[in-house]
Amino acid sequence: MTRLYLVRHGETDWNRQRRIQGRTDIPLNTTGREQALMTGHRFAALGGWDGIYASPLSRARETAEIIGREVGLGGPELLHRLVERDYGEAEGLDWLEVERRYPDGTAVPGRESRHDVADRVVPALVELARSRPDALLIVVSHGGAIRSVLDRVDPATEYGPITNGSVHSFELVGDALELVAFDDPLGSSLDEQNAIEAREHRV
Repeated sequence: MTRLYLVRHGETDWNRQRRIQGRTDIPLNTTGREQALMTGHRFAALGGWDGIYASPLSRARETAEIIGREVGLGGPELLHRLVERDYGEAEGLDWLEVERRYPDGTAVPGRESRHDVADRVVPALVELARSRPDALLIVVSHGGAIRSVLDRVDPATEYGPITNGSVHSFELVGDALELVAFDDPLGSSLDEQNAIEAREHRV
């Protein structure tokens, strides 16, 4: 059974300033690179990874490059459908300014709907999982994109913040993704260890 580990990219200056990035290509800052390295260390401690993939935006790509070096996979394969939600004219604004300009019920010109985000991200992940049966895959994306997956997979549950460098694991069960762990501790649970060991016995 394929397992996908969705990682939110490391911090950028716009994250620190609470500005909406969306498709705007803001690079990692020093803290973001340190977060990516720490996440890479967590993955490396488990081992057995079969592939690494990323959104083409530089903050996700560089996070994946750092993790890839730590786990011995090299550079990521870029998947364009994993890009962040397009926030239209809200990009570059901080949250207070967004609330001022676009109060509840006001449409933001050019903003992609959450439904449309899920319609492109979830099928991309399902297709990836199908193409790599019984694999353990690292996928670096964005907070809005990961949130769309959670909303589609488990709409009845409200999850907390998706922090920079955090990991959230999913399995392909039949034709659908199922959540394994929000803020996955990577190896601290018996279930996680059993999944890794089972895979190692198959190869």
